[in-house]
Amino acid sequence: MLHCQIVAVTAFSQNCSILWDDETMQAVLIDAGGEAERLQQMITDLGVTVIALWNTHGHLDHIGAVGALAKTYNVPVIGPNQQDSFWIDMLQDVSRQYGFPIPEPVQVDQWLAGGEILSLGKYRFEVRFTPGHTPGHVVFYCAELNMLWTGDVLFKGSIGRTDFPKGDFDTLIHSIQTQLLTLPDETQFISGHGATSSIGLEKQFNPFLKGI
Repeated sequence: MLHCQIVAVTAFSQNCSILWDDETMQAVLIDAGGEAERLQQMITDLGVTVIALWNTHGHLDHIGAVGALAKTYNVPVIGPNQQDSFWIDMLQDVSRQYGFPIPEPVQVDQWLAGGEILSLGKYRFEVRFTPGHTPGHVVFYCAELNMLWTGDVLFKGSIGRTDFPKGDFDTLIHSIQTQLLTLPDETQFISGHGATSSIGLEKQFNPFLKGI
């Protein structure tokens, strides 16, 4: 069985997901945005072995702990798409501007284009390319579990901001239309901030998706 522990990290309450397969006790972290020592303690308490760090995009509240954890566990950093490399290169400067602790630099081992299949135990996760919030944003979809990790593309009742450098509203809407709303309505998703929801509920009630 796959388990997911959501940990809200940083002052932005970013949802870092610790996923692990209870047969192998191997784990990945999706969007380890900060508070590396706290995440390490949780990993120790869970008794899991981290095998990779997966990232939806390059904003500081989603990758702030990635460099430190990659060094601690000697594991690959996977994602996002290479178009977010400028955000990752600016990580320390942007963290300083926001008054965040200066994080370890992040070295991406595998950039994602969309269409790749990532594995954790017997579970398979499809990578979908979803630019708009950032130009290199990706999401992770597990069809077997009807679960989706949307980063900052789609939230319960809202969508991602597009006023950051290289964000684009029309591109974001196109990504949501083609990569998220095409999934089954029963697909549950964990977003980068806030509560979980489902594709079907957002089609019905999300005011930003009316008419698309």
